[in-house]
Amino acid sequence: MSKAPTDNVEAYTYYLRGRQFLHRHSKSYYHLARRMFAKAIELDPRYARAYAGIADCDSFLLLHYHVDVPIDRILANTDKALALDNRLAEAHASRGLALSIEKRFEESVTEFEQATALDRNSFEAHYLYAPRGFCSGQFRTGRHDVRARAEISPDDYQSLILLIQTYRSLGRDEEKASAARRGVERAERELILHPEDPRPAYLGIAALIEMGENDRAREVDRASAGYWLRDPLTQYNVACGYTKLGETEQALDLLERMLPNVGEEIRMWIKHDSDFEALHGHPRFQRLLKSIT
Repeated sequence: MSKAPTDNVEAYTYYLRGRQFLHRHSKSYYHLARRMFAKAIELDPRYARAYAGIADCDSFLLLHYHVDVPIDRILANTDKALALDNRLAEAHASRGLALSIEKRFEESVTEFEQATALDRNSFEAHYLYAPRGFCSGQFRTGRHDVRARAEISPDDYQSLILLIQTYRSLGRDEEKASAARRGVERAERELILHPEDPRPAYLGIAALIEMGENDRAREVDRASAGYWLRDPLTQYNVACGYTKLGETEQALDLLERMLPNVGEEIRMWIKHDSDFEALHGHPRFQRLLKSIT
């Protein structure tokens, strides 16, 4: 059994806020989440989950925004979490993510598998594991963990929308349509609660297109591009939307603009993302792929 997380209610509250902010996936939210986890540790220096949370923030800042975070610092925080509680699924998943950044993939998979073995219902373990399969093109592995995420957290719109791409790659049309419909419903609820957060808007574009609501998707695409354009994750997903709507030059403009500002994970997504199939024969996209490899 994993140890009791903390007896300090205030530390636990800061930890929960940190996880909430982390899941909104933008640079400012990663920094805010990190401050919440640091405060939790200040209140309880033996709070293993908070150390894992800091490691996750640093990993995503490095992966998504190319922030110069020393990988040794990330691994040290996962080591601290595991030293405090070596049966904490969350800590093993955080270490798996850090190891994948170093391309120590076999060790990374071992950590993720241990995390899910320790707690099959750990949202964090599935949450961190799934994208590693996508980035390496292992769609079947990714599908399992993303679907598990959607089942564990019934408010999670992100997992359902990620499943659209996975089911498309596997030719599972009925499941793809269901994931799109439910993903839009959840994303709309989230956007009402947090209108400042771009993620439910730009991820919802893909689901709207799958539902045949292209005009509505185009409205959201252009609104997202105008409102949150400096954010590389927004640029990436708006580019996906432009591609599927046939607006090729706009998509390529965004991809070229964002590429110098993103980390390894987004570069790998560009290589493997089926949303960009329509661009594969375009000379600009070919040049972009060569610059990634």
